[in-house]
Amino acid sequence: MLAGEKIRAGPYDALSPIPPMPSVAVIGASSDRTKFGNKAVRAYLKHGWTVYPIHPKEKTIEGIAAFASIRDVPPGVQRVALYVPAKVGEGLVDDIAALQPKEFFVSPGTESPTLVEKARARGLDPILGCPIVMVGEDPSRL
Repeated sequence: MLAGEKIRAGPYDALSPIPPMPSVAVIGASSDRTKFGNKAVRAYLKHGWTVYPIHPKEKTIEGIAAFASIRDVPPGVQRVALYVPAKVGEGLVDDIAALQPKEFFVSPGTESPTLVEKARARGLDPILGCPIVMVGEDPSRL
């Protein structure tokens, strides 16, 4: 290394702050590897995301500490992926909105007109689609 040269690691030099990894809260995460909530956790981990599994009873999911409630997740989560029945999701919209995620995915089978309406009324823009596919994975292969 020459005098005055900066150490580089990838596209960032040693003096630049490393950008945070993207983060996702998976509501309805599960230890059952056949369930989509678990597949989502694995898909996001595979792609380097910081994952916050949410389940009221599980202590760990895929080796990560689980959170009992979306209210327990640290601020700054960029994406929320919903994997619970629509009625349950409807009751969580206020807590999700309080997190102010950049993206709110409502998984197939999770949506309802009431949930979507309630989310929009609280400033969320629900994305009706598969969060696993959006991270570049095929759920059938996980």
